[in-house]
Amino acid sequence: MSDAGEQKSSDFASANGAWHSNSEVKEVSSKLLVGRTVRALKVLPIVVLAAMFAGGAVCAAQDTNLPSAPSTILKQDESLARSAGSGFTFTAPSSVPGPAGTAIEIPASTPLELSLDDAISLGLERNVQLRYDRAKQKMVKGEELGVINALLPSLRATVSSGAEELNLAAMGFKPASLGSIASQFGLSPSAIPTIVKVDVTQALLSANQDLFDLPAFELYKGARREATVVDLDVLTAHGDVILAVSSAYLKVLADQSMLTNTQAQERAAKTVFDQAVAKRDAGIGTNLDALRGQVEYQQREQGRIASEAQLAEDTIQLDRIMGLPAAQPLKLTDTAPFDEVALMNLDQARATAYVHRKDLLSLEAQTDVASRELRAVRYQRLPTVAFNGFYGVIGQTDGLYHGAFTAEGSLRFPIFREAEQRGQQEQIGAQLTALHQRESGLRADIDEQIRASMLDVQAADQLVKVAQSNVDLAQQELSDERQRFAAGVDDNLPVVDALATVTGAQAQLVQALYQYNVAKLQLARNTGIIESHYRDYLGK
Repeated sequence: MSDAGEQKSSDFASANGAWHSNSEVKEVSSKLLVGRTVRALKVLPIVVLAAMFAGGAVCAAQDTNLPSAPSTILKQDESLARSAGSGFTFTAPSSVPGPAGTAIEIPASTPLELSLDDAISLGLERNVQLRYDRAKQKMVKGEELGVINALLPSLRATVSSGAEELNLAAMGFKPASLGSIASQFGLSPSAIPTIVKVDVTQALLSANQDLFDLPAFELYKGARREATVVDLDVLTAHGDVILAVSSAYLKVLADQSMLTNTQAQERAAKTVFDQAVAKRDAGIGTNLDALRGQVEYQQREQGRIASEAQLAEDTIQLDRIMGLPAAQPLKLTDTAPFDEVALMNLDQARATAYVHRKDLLSLEAQTDVASRELRAVRYQRLPTVAFNGFYGVIGQTDGLYHGAFTAEGSLRFPIFREAEQRGQQEQIGAQLTALHQRESGLRADIDEQIRASMLDVQAADQLVKVAQSNVDLAQQELSDERQRFAAGVDDNLPVVDALATVTGAQAQLVQALYQYNVAKLQLARNTGIIESHYRDYLGK
């Protein structure tokens, strides 16, 4: 269980790691949505106001053969829950220029005091992968603004002025052909020039608008849902970051507890070693006891060195997940909690997940996008109504101007595009089938994940209790053996064995407590409410 949590934490420490956020802009929509949205998405603005969306929830089947989950899942009113984190921010004291114009932050020299809420706030604000995802989210929002602009009437103002010289003779005009017509106006054909200059200036305001285009309307609604998909994917990434930061924070707390235990065991082993040496020097002990005590002391010293290194490595990992400089020293202000929360049944947990899991809601939104694309293809067989025209003035640059306008309406009928439309329909239909299969598979995965998380929580809870009992028994055994050795009843071999037993029992307790807290967070993640309820699951 802990290995999986450490792997996810490692993935979150870098944007180039093996983890890829669900907020990557999914190319769920076919090229039809991208191309036709720009070219044909022009519907009457009042029609846009009619776009409404609906959602739903799915309930699951009964199953009472599994352990229960915390009842905090029942708090489905997200408006009543506190937002994730504490709002804590961090500003590096200084920075140095890096490659490609980037700034490399310099860590503060003093330890940064952090609660779990503070760490989550930093992760949500500074995590490298989340920054990358938010940049993609802004890109999609910008594309959505372009789509909205395409919905409005297309207005264009044109002003032009030009001079042109024409050779009428080269164009076949002969003044002599006017003959009697010219004489009636008192003109001589020879006086009519064949080379003329024309100076024309005009100003026009043109407009065009599709008044009725059902395919464009469906594509518009699909584009709006595509933005919803990206938003849900970013929220999914938020939950992943909260889980990663919380797990890394708890891992550092476990390392600190482990280091405290190894330091205490090192001091105890040193005391036993010193006692054995004193007895040997006094002639009432053996050299074997002193040698055995020295070996045990050096083993505890090795354990302390290994614990210090592990703590330093996991602190660096926590720094990188939160987006802090890797060398930033930390002082964690929270302690590792052990809180048994109230229980609820599998059906409630599963129903909660179907309502709150952002990845499932994202798939449902993607399915809606594909459904609207399919309807848009079918609506291509219907006629479209459009209007276009212009109004302006035109005339000689230094002469008189006169108004000019054009107003026309068009009714367009598709005559024969059946092959292309059926091909698009087959493509989108296949995509829609795949999305339905993915949604069905994800629902089954959610059921499996919740079942596994419930088992992990129950098992870890029992492990903590058994490990605590083992620590108590081992410490009692060590106390008895120390008294026997001090009284000269026995040598120090039982003391060394009891010391090793205590060390192992304490290590198991620290690991069990870490696994229990991570299992509760994983259950909250699998039910889709870790962002607002992680405090309830940790008893904060």
